[in-house]
Amino acid sequence: MTGLVGATREKDTDTPMPGQQTASKTEKEPVEIKLAHSPDSDDAFMFYALATHKLATPGYKYTHILSDIQSLNEAALTETYDVTAISFAAYPALRDKYILLDCGASFGEGYGPIVVATKSLKPAELAGKRIAVPGLKTSAYLTLKLYEPNFQPVVMPFDKIIDAVQKELVEAGLLIHEGQLFFPQMGLHRVLDLGVWWQELTGLPLPLGGNAVRRALGADLGRQISKTIRDSVSYGLEHREEALNYAMQFAREMDTELADKFVGMYVNKWTLGYGEKGRHAVIELIKRGTQAGLLPGPPDVEFLSES
Repeated sequence: MTGLVGATREKDTDTPMPGQQTASKTEKEPVEIKLAHSPDSDDAFMFYALATHKLATPGYKYTHILSDIQSLNEAALTETYDVTAISFAAYPALRDKYILLDCGASFGEGYGPIVVATKSLKPAELAGKRIAVPGLKTSAYLTLKLYEPNFQPVVMPFDKIIDAVQKELVEAGLLIHEGQLFFPQMGLHRVLDLGVWWQELTGLPLPLGGNAVRRALGADLGRQISKTIRDSVSYGLEHREEALNYAMQFAREMDTELADKFVGMYVNKWTLGYGEKGRHAVIELIKRGTQAGLLPGPPDVEFLSES
């Protein structure tokens, strides 16, 4: 799709960013861009160059805000941040406020969020179970609902789910982020890998999260932000060791080897650009979610074009 439809439209209650007000008085003051993302190692790796000023951003000052993905999905409803990580499952409720950038996304290609339990279960046995989930607007939750509509979700912070499963506060847990890798050493059993299921069903990678920019900023600035994010991802991939060292502070319980594997899973060619297959995967997820009555229609997806 081309262009940024309705890019200059703002609600009457919107107020310009502080940086925009300052910029109108003097061109020397940089415009603040509030950039929000998750406090995990793959996002830290992705934004390493930008956060540590390896990239020149003349005229703009990027302020990084770290928050879990469910909180970011909710904050986007009130346009709290100029550019933000969001779950693709949250996009339909945000499409009038934000447009998807064509870079900075996380896809699971033959892997993805994992359902775990303290004992061996068959995937069919998840029906009716109490399952801990990291949020009702996450792509992981949407995908699990597409697989098994009948279960009782118990919402909790993503980093509390393994503990809740171990203590049997729930019968199973839906893991995102690093928990997908270290759950075996916590004595838990894999019940279902949603990325494997999705790929077998559609032949596509599973779209999990992307970056979106406020439509009110306009198409030109949106494209500039997109290029900056892509340059930051490229820098991290080209300077992997130093970017990974920086990301380790957000790696929680992982050692360097495991963190490197996790970063490789979610910062890769898909992060530099969706490509036709990636865009098709996002559209397919949104379409299936809408058809199942899990997402608000219409099932339209719009990406900010590069030109």
